[in-house]
Amino acid sequence: MKVMHTAKEMRAWSFEQRGAGKTIGFVPTMGALHEGHISLMRACVERDDVGVLSIFVNPTQFGPNEDLDKYPRTFEADCRIAEDVGMDAVYAPDARTMYPEGYATYVAVERLTDRLCGAARPTHFRGVTTVVAKLFNAVLPDRAYFGQKDAQQAAVIRRMTRDLDFGVEIVELPIVRESDGLAMSSRNKYLSAEERQRASCLSRALFQAQEMLENGEREPKRIIDAVRQGMCEVDIDYVELVDAEEMTPVERVEGTVLLAVAARVGETRLIDNIKFSAKA
Repeated sequence: MKVMHTAKEMRAWSFEQRGAGKTIGFVPTMGALHEGHISLMRACVERDDVGVLSIFVNPTQFGPNEDLDKYPRTFEADCRIAEDVGMDAVYAPDARTMYPEGYATYVAVERLTDRLCGAARPTHFRGVTTVVAKLFNAVLPDRAYFGQKDAQQAAVIRRMTRDLDFGVEIVELPIVRESDGLAMSSRNKYLSAEERQRASCLSRALFQAQEMLENGEREPKRIIDAVRQGMCEVDIDYVELVDAEEMTPVERVEGTVLLAVAARVGETRLIDNIKFSAKA
């Protein structure tokens, strides 16, 4: 497995693969890989001729007083996991080459970033879309794989990719969960045993809401109130029921909707969601 650290080196490798008629799959990550990431890499290995994993803890998507400095960094272990899964290359730039002195260009997707995580973290998605655009320009993928746990992020990246004509297929795969239902996240490592137990109320509340939806409930307020009640053990940031593509609140459940939650458990901020498609 080849490890590359500069955009020039990465592009040269990708041009070589494309010249040989191969498709390139891409899984962008910040490292600290878990089963959720592994599911994305496995899909990439299945569907594409060659697979690239990026490992880059992106400083521009962290706000003031967030966990940039303590975000887990496990590069060597991550590379071993990627190689075991069957990925062909790792792209691991550093912050000084990604954002050199004098850097002044950012990519912003409007409207879709106004609510949910965008409201609580106003600079977050500008950092995400900027780094993904730079990664796409280096890796030159045919497909890029994202997890549904970050559903708003996936929607924002789909819109950026479409609007800026990147020509990359965005593949969104289901959430991978721990045995207690907690959505897999690199930040789960921060949780104490007691916090972990309380955090499981996020998925329980969402699963109860899913039952309500499957049983015909279509009023957003009743669904949101039930989720809030189910999450009384944690400090709720938001509970929102929105259109799955536009990220705007719905007056009634129609088409495909996203029920998304965010909460703090101790010092750790967690997110989770379900998607539901209402039959016409």
